[in-house]
Amino acid sequence: MKKEIAVIGLGRFGGSIVMELSEMDVDVLVIDTDEARVNEYQDYYSEGIIGDSTDEAMLKSIGIDNYDNVIVAIGDNIQASILSTLILKDLGVKKVTTKAQNSYHGRVLEKIGADIVVHPERDMGRRIAHRLVSSSVVEYLEVSTSHSIIEYSANAKLENKRISDLNIREKFGISIIAINRDNDIIVSPDPQISILGGDILILIGSDQQLNHFEKVMERLK
Repeated sequence: MKKEIAVIGLGRFGGSIVMELSEMDVDVLVIDTDEARVNEYQDYYSEGIIGDSTDEAMLKSIGIDNYDNVIVAIGDNIQASILSTLILKDLGVKKVTTKAQNSYHGRVLEKIGADIVVHPERDMGRRIAHRLVSSSVVEYLEVSTSHSIIEYSANAKLENKRISDLNIREKFGISIIAINRDNDIIVSPDPQISILGGDILILIGSDQQLNHFEKVMERLK
């Protein structure tokens, strides 16, 4: 059975989600007040509605509570974003994912019941910053306000060394939770395993600890 997901707001963020979901063979409902935007993405969704997501009667009439996830991707209208999220939860939607414009907006969304709050602009800025500072950071993923996961390309200083000899946890307070070796994921690697050239280390720790690790590794290059 296909997943059914609704996307409210077809700006750049919402539109990109709709296109990605279409590629994943998901039934997508889109809602936007702008008819031109709804028409622009007509090749990517199963159903499009030109309407206001703060209209509780409209949302109820389309059975919005039957969707597996509703994504509120409204752009600059913070009031509409908050009100839409509140109405969706009141209507019994199982999972509501809402885009936040800033940290204050995010805190309000969490308090009114949003299941997932995303900060696309902030998160993208952090990804870019990490890649600029460290050429070895392949990917960066925030898991909380203070902890993250990074994919780190093993440099020459790490190659052919056993995990236990590196003492990464003792020195930096971070953990190697997996190794991507030629697209084969080694989960919870044995401390006696040696790191090879081309390995991608998947590390978890506080942002402060990870930043310290990246800076030290850059200096050792």
